[in-house]
Amino acid sequence: MTKQFSLGEFEQIVLLAILRLDDTAYGVTIQAEIESCAGRKTTPGALYTTLDRLEQKGLLSARSGESTPTRGGRAKRFYSVTKEGRSRLVSAQAAFHRLLGGLNLLGGESHV
Repeated sequence: MTKQFSLGEFEQIVLLAILRLDDTAYGVTIQAEIESCAGRKTTPGALYTTLDRLEQKGLLSARSGESTPTRGGRAKRFYSVTKEGRSRLVSAQAAFHRLLGGLNLLGGESHV
């Protein structure tokens, strides 16, 4: 039996940003996508801590890109969401949708 753990709000935001970016998801683009779509500024430290944690949980995989002179010879680290990551994200989002069911928080018709 696999150990279950919950996904925090920021973890979900990071996973969604990576899915949106597809093959271009690395630290800088993920940070920009979060700010653009979620209106949330994040520090590189918070983002990379979360990326490391999601990778340790098996929800992300990472690969190194080519090193570039503009980065001082360092390679970009590109991220992708694993099958398990997608599954956990869908489960977390479904739980929120179930909790929202019947509530009129957004001014729409209530489903009570």
